[in-house]
Amino acid sequence: MGRRKKIKPEDPSKSKSSIRCAVDTRKSTSEGLDSDFNTLDAQREACEAYIASQKHEGWVVLDAGYDDGGFSGGSMERPALERLMAHIEAGEVDCVVVYKVDRLSRSLLDFSRLMQLFEQKQVHFVSVTQHFNTADSMGRLTLNILLSFAQFEREIIGERTRDKIAAQRKKGRWAGGWQVLGYDVDKENKTLVINEDEAEQVRAIFDLYLKHESLVETANQANRRGWTTKRWITAKGKSMGGKPFDKSNMNYLLMNETYIGRVRHKQESYAGLHEAIIDQATWDRVQTLLHRNAKTRGAFSRNRYQALLKGLLRCKSCNAAMIHSACNRDNRQYRYYVCTRAQKRGHSSCETKSVKAESIEQAVINQLSQIPIDQTQLATASIKEAAALFDSESSITNEERARLIRMLIRAVEYDRITSRISIELADEAASCIKATA
Repeated sequence: MGRRKKIKPEDPSKSKSSIRCAVDTRKSTSEGLDSDFNTLDAQREACEAYIASQKHEGWVVLDAGYDDGGFSGGSMERPALERLMAHIEAGEVDCVVVYKVDRLSRSLLDFSRLMQLFEQKQVHFVSVTQHFNTADSMGRLTLNILLSFAQFEREIIGERTRDKIAAQRKKGRWAGGWQVLGYDVDKENKTLVINEDEAEQVRAIFDLYLKHESLVETANQANRRGWTTKRWITAKGKSMGGKPFDKSNMNYLLMNETYIGRVRHKQESYAGLHEAIIDQATWDRVQTLLHRNAKTRGAFSRNRYQALLKGLLRCKSCNAAMIHSACNRDNRQYRYYVCTRAQKRGHSSCETKSVKAESIEQAVINQLSQIPIDQTQLATASIKEAAALFDSESSITNEERARLIRMLIRAVEYDRITSRISIELADEAASCIKATA
């Protein structure tokens, strides 16, 4: 008689007495979700009825609901879906049941990622109205075909929406999106209505930029007055906007053609149905300044005081860079060069702290004008340019004066390996510097 084979008892941890089913529902818009029985309830009821029909297979409904109301199927950033994926990762779900395939996702790429997760965790996927599941190869083939049509439908809807927005803007109508400071939305007529309080802020912001010629300073002035970006409530009840101004959103505000009564769509601009807040002359002046500062990277506004030593001066005490600063007191302007170390870490961190701008600039000019001829190593090209400037101009502006001094300082600092220039050129340089003093 042969030896009887010993049968090992089945590991109870690996056996499943039931299949835990999670019902996932979704609706793209929030319309009608506040009713007693909405489309999410209808989807869940149909899914629960199908699970009940599979009771003999051990299917049971999980109590947790995964309902995404008002979320697009083109994105996986949905609260209920994220919670469902977390439960799948934790091994708490055996089967995902939906009313239709496109309720889970309308994106092939996103859906393929979900299927990878399902396969990895051995989770089945079932669509109750399309009669398939991913437990067999035919179900997986049917799934891919249906999903391709779902993505096609989503793209068609997107194209129709974009065409509608383009048609609305060509007619000068408000087509939705982020609301604009200075206007409220008339939802019935799809137009913008001026909010007088906010409109005054917008006009003041344009005036501030014309005064300071700096996006950062204009934003700072607006923040000091307690102004913020447009604040409004979405249809879903979410609060939007109300942020402090910075360089980026200030630039966006100043370039928004809505304020001159126009509507922009891509590269085209159309006459709007709403009233303008800013007149055309003010708008043109602001755009000219924005364009100029963009080309010069803000050089005009950043050195509006014509600081001769800007970007060149370093603190003798701590070797930190010194920046130019100005203030007004008793109708007088005072300029200083401030040590950045003292500015950031407190005045106790640096002995120098700050120096008067006029004093240090005059001292540098005096030193340059007294450079001995036999020790001068100024670059020939720089001196010729300086001499030509003085010959062509009877009066030197502050801007030209600053450029000349900076040019000569750099020539002294960097041109140490060149040969000595002629006595004639050195004399010409000295006379040029003295003329600016």
